[in-house]
Amino acid sequence: MKTKRLRYTRWTVEGVLAVFILVCRFSPDCGEWYAREVYPLVSSLLSACVSRIPFSLEEWIVVIFLIALALVPLSGRKKGVSWRRILRREAELLLIVWCWFYAGWGINYFRHDFFVRSGTERAEYRAETFGRFLHAYADSLNKTYTERPLPSQDTLEKELKAVFASVSPRFGLARPRPYQHPKQVVFNGLYSGVGVLGFMGPFFSESQLNEKLLPVEYPFTCAHEYSHLLGVSSEAEANFWAYQVCIRSRHPAVRYSGYFGLLPYVLSNARSLLDETAYAKLVASVRPEALDGLRMKYAHWDALYSPFIGSIQETLYSWYLKGNRIPSAQKNYAEVIGMILALPEGYDLFERMPGKRAEVLHETPPAF
Repeated sequence: MKTKRLRYTRWTVEGVLAVFILVCRFSPDCGEWYAREVYPLVSSLLSACVSRIPFSLEEWIVVIFLIALALVPLSGRKKGVSWRRILRREAELLLIVWCWFYAGWGINYFRHDFFVRSGTERAEYRAETFGRFLHAYADSLNKTYTERPLPSQDTLEKELKAVFASVSPRFGLARPRPYQHPKQVVFNGLYSGVGVLGFMGPFFSESQLNEKLLPVEYPFTCAHEYSHLLGVSSEAEANFWAYQVCIRSRHPAVRYSGYFGLLPYVLSNARSLLDETAYAKLVASVRPEALDGLRMKYAHWDALYSPFIGSIQETLYSWYLKGNRIPSAQKNYAEVIGMILALPEGYDLFERMPGKRAEVLHETPPAF
């Protein structure tokens, strides 16, 4: 009787969670409530529980889940369990992981988008405005170029978190926690083979970074993944915050990483919007060291990339993004430029925080 009562209690909890997730999926207001009121508590608790473990648990929960899926039918048939009960157990296992994924982080996909939360509208293409942006961006990229080394990982993390902590409340990001640090991964070669520079772990609120990151990529990628941990689901918005946070660093190498991290998306947008002459003029305006760095970056990851495994990952990831209200799939990364252009002149992304802000910020980025 007790076992039966526990089973029904478990099913009730799973059912309530599943219904809540579905409601959030079709109600951005509910998704936004979760992102602002529930997720900060959930992520803080999950991060705290695993903060003293130096390696990522995200990989292992997936491995354990796959092993469990294989063992349930094998063990069940060995004990004479019917296929009906085996399939029910398999279905419940899938439901548990699905609920864990969305309740732990995935509902952030269903919150209001960047433009609603920022109170801005998507920018229509205007040649003059886009041209001013390109000129200001290239000028800042060139001026911030440096060969100076990055600060220590501890110093970098503290600074990035301090800037994230000053993001305006209107965006509804969770508060950074001192015990949240990037985790080591076991299957790093696999991530390099599919071109993954880092990822956010939804099961234990962990961020992971590829060990093969070039120094110039590290701050931008670190800030990108950390913004996911703070409740950002859109890849474009994660790029937006990585850029905005890094260029406000007091360390030259971190500021340059912010501008450099945006370079592929600037060139991609420019290539599709400008004629050949204007595009060639833009490329010529970028200092050679930055372009050489971009070529080096592509060569570095191309040497590690596996076309076969990478093509499978790209297809699956595109399906995943489209299934979570990001119809542009992996093209979403490049939409960061539209977010930057949507901000009106004088728009303040960050709170005025006397003392703390002055300590973190070194320079104000140019207005586009």
